[in-house]
This record gives sequence, C-alpha cells and structure tokens, in this order.
Amino acid sequence: MKAKTKTITIDGIDKKILRALTSDARTPILEIARNVGISGAAIHQRLRKLEKSKLISGSKFILNSKVLGYNTMAFVGIYLDHATNNESIVKALKRIPEVLECHYTTGTYNIFIKLLCLDNAHLMHLLNHDIQTIPGVLRTESMISLDQQIDRQIQI
Repeated sequence: MKAKTKTITIDGIDKKILRALTSDARTPILEIARNVGISGAAIHQRLRKLEKSKLISGSKFILNSKVLGYNTMAFVGIYLDHATNNESIVKALKRIPEVLECHYTTGTYNIFIKLLCLDNAHLMHLLNHDIQTIPGVLRTESMISLDQQIDRQIQI
C-alpha cells in the first residue's frame, strides 16, 4: 500500500510568520504583525491554521547541555539479532534518558541513536550496562561527535 503524503500550501505571509517564529519562538505576535503588515488577530488565525494542518506544533526552549555538564554527544549504530525485536528494543531505549533520538534505518545498522553523556566514561557505562544488555541487541558501533557544526530546521 502506498503511503499518502499530505502537503499544505503556504503563502508569503505564512512564510514570514514561520521565519520569524523559527528564528525566535518568543517573538511577540504583535511584533510579527507589524513586520508583516497584518493584524495580530490575523496572525493568530494563520497560526491556528498551521497548527491544525500539523505543519507546526508547539514551541520549545533549548537547553545548553554543556552548562548541565553533558559534554559528550555520541551516535550509536545498533545491530539487532532479529528486526522483529525492534519494538521491544525501542521500548527499552525510551527508558534511558540520555537517548535523545532513535531511528529505524536501512543500511548497516537496524537502529541508530543519538546519546548525550556527561563524558566518555558515562558513554561507556551506558553502552556496556544499559544498551548492550537489552535482549535482542547483538552489538553496537559508536561515533563520538567532536563538534556540531550545523543545527537547523528545513528552510521556509
């Protein structure tokens, strides 16, 4: 069965609103309205339409993990003994707070995760005691990120 892709058409005003909010989600609606040239109520209406279409959802603050002492970012490829074990393994990975992202992938690994750790010793502990002990995990391959050089969303 072919998956249906749902798309939404956005105009220039929507693009201006989205650019302002993706740049800084705390930008006041009235400031956006002044810059775009429409009323604050019209901005609210357009935002509701964009939320209803699921193009946007919520807003968030971004924590500086280094200030909290988390200095090691790692990417881990996980090999499974059987792909059918995926659901139970993902459930176990969700219980590890340091797992920030989890992707079911094609290619070399069955699962690819993004981990945030205090340091290399913390990473080694997570791998040896929390991840590699999950039933169905055959082995892992890790890559430590030395520096994140690009961090962005899709451009509007």
